[in-house]
Amino acid sequence: MNVPKISVLLSVRNEEKFLSAALDSVLQQSFQNWELIAIDDGSTDGTFSILEQKAKNDARIRIFKRPALGLVNALNFGIKQCRAELIARFDGDDICHPERLKLQYAAMQQNPEIDVLGSRVRHFPRPRIQSGMLAYENWQNELLSHEEIENNLFVESPLANPSVMIRKVMIEKIGGYQNQEWAEDYDLWLRMAESGAQFARLPQTLLYWRDHPERMTRTANCCSLDALRKGKVHYLARGLLAEKDSVWIWGIGPEGKKWRKLLIDKGIAVTGWIDVDRKKIGTPLHAAMVVGPEQIPTENQLILVCVGAKGARQKIKDFCQARNLTEGEDYLCVT
Repeated sequence: MNVPKISVLLSVRNEEKFLSAALDSVLQQSFQNWELIAIDDGSTDGTFSILEQKAKNDARIRIFKRPALGLVNALNFGIKQCRAELIARFDGDDICHPERLKLQYAAMQQNPEIDVLGSRVRHFPRPRIQSGMLAYENWQNELLSHEEIENNLFVESPLANPSVMIRKVMIEKIGGYQNQEWAEDYDLWLRMAESGAQFARLPQTLLYWRDHPERMTRTANCCSLDALRKGKVHYLARGLLAEKDSVWIWGIGPEGKKWRKLLIDKGIAVTGWIDVDRKKIGTPLHAAMVVGPEQIPTENQLILVCVGAKGARQKIKDFCQARNLTEGEDYLCVT
């Protein structure tokens, strides 16, 4: 039996509207030595019929029809079916660039230290994409190296799940996907980072990320800001904050206050607040003083940056670096 070099992993439910185009983009790959593991997670529309028709015409497509047990269950089942050492995630409403598999495979072969490899992405249809999603796209696409991805891991999910290629041994090592209150892909990146995985992103745009009202990012509770914030605090409490009983928070707006509440629930107090508003500097907030940036601690204190205003994050990074504070050790951007 010919063992494929890449297993494309796809879980779908009721994707008949976009699925044919997505599958065609895999069939049109310049790299041909792949298999497609397609899991129908309890579809009630024509999704399975589309999969059947494609599979009849191409033996590389292996389809599995299962009850509606959820995305995590379907993906973990699919991982067990993957025969290749490299798994390329994909979704049934997106489009792959024809060179995606070729370029990612070559990069993974040339760089055996990389465990997770994404690519730049582009949302479509372009006229529908709003400013917030464009900002997220631009932010993601700027993070190319492992260091850039790791330093921004707690800002937002730094990788588009349907764009990544993952070594099967790594995803098996950490137990596959898990059901949590927050998104399963973000949870995967956080656990992989915790396990020492190496990340990277190719500079080419290899995934076209379809936006539509039914998209999981827009409809699922696990993708809400509240859910993602809980996930961040959960893993920080297991890692960077494991031996700390207090932190400083840069930003006294609603985001900073939400972080304070979650941190207190983990037994971590807020020693002080940092803000640029001169009217608020020198006043107490929840029994901790508000200070200006010039008064930030420089030793033995971790600063969580909870400021998401456009351009503010980079200015804060520049300020901290000028004071010889190390990102990921002395300060960390979390929004």
